[in-house]
Amino acid sequence: MLTKAPPRTGLPGLLLGLIGLLVVLSCSVGTVEVSFGQAARIVVGHLVPGMPWMTDGSLTQLQDQAVWQFRLPRALLAGLGGAGLALAGVLMQAVVRNPLAEPYILGVSAGAGVGAVLVITLGSAAVGGLTIGAAAFAGALVASACVALLAQQGGRLAPTRMILAGVALGSLFSAVTSYLTITTEAQNVFSVLFFLLGSVSAASFGKLLGPALALVVALLVSLVAARTMNALAAGDETATSLGIDVNRARALLLVTAALLTGAVVSVCGGIGFVGLVVPHVARILVGTDHRTMIPVAVLGGAAFLMLADFLARTVAAPTEIPIGILTALVGAPFFLWLMRRDAAARVGLDR
Repeated sequence: MLTKAPPRTGLPGLLLGLIGLLVVLSCSVGTVEVSFGQAARIVVGHLVPGMPWMTDGSLTQLQDQAVWQFRLPRALLAGLGGAGLALAGVLMQAVVRNPLAEPYILGVSAGAGVGAVLVITLGSAAVGGLTIGAAAFAGALVASACVALLAQQGGRLAPTRMILAGVALGSLFSAVTSYLTITTEAQNVFSVLFFLLGSVSAASFGKLLGPALALVVALLVSLVAARTMNALAAGDETATSLGIDVNRARALLLVTAALLTGAVVSVCGGIGFVGLVVPHVARILVGTDHRTMIPVAVLGGAAFLMLADFLARTVAAPTEIPIGILTALVGAPFFLWLMRRDAAARVGLDR
């Protein structure tokens, strides 16, 4: 049954404004001193040719490089990663009809972690010459295929079996990752931990392409399938009575979520709780209709991870905190709070 929240027609616009503010704010923080206004002018100057401040000497070449080549790609990657993980959480929760479903719970992130750690500890030759990002992507796809295979029941994908298979496989993949970590050389341990806890510090414009393409494809699929996702939320019998092939719909949404998760984890590492918390917040704000909830979840996920990355860079400066630590510190208490408030009934947490 769909629930409606009070209309908030301006919410997507507010989130877009917040994302823009966070982009400029992130571009103004770092070892090279750049003010908020200077960061804004540098970004605008690159996007709009002919701006006078780009050539009048008011901005140094070092400031321009710091903002355009390092800080802006990082902020954009955090936004893409947050949007992708939030959308993956929405898709997975629709597939299994369980509010606890997200890439971590279903073992997809853990599978991506195994792929990346194999490259870090054993070298790319161990996975056929793949890079860390490609190996992580392949690991996510393998984990999703295993979950789908183990969740088969009578020729159909059983939601409960998917959760159980995901938890079991996640534990198995985590055990493999732990074994590889404790048996590798000491200099590799930091790289492994930093990847598993998540970071966007190595961002570049080139690394934005994969997550951006995956997000666009997944967003198109999810918006087209929004009515189908609403029907799945009402139960398999209701969806079937509406002429929906439930098994095919679940397979399509699962594959889409796996591709999206693999693309994000391959460049951002393991970041938890975004796909779990953000969709619930979106449901509280705009209701459970996926046609209105999906855009809010995507924009909210982008803003959430961009803010988390900003805090990761500034809270303990000059030391950088892995972004996954902050998302867990914020996400876990917030999720417990959601479970206790009256709105829990609206998002399905009381089932």
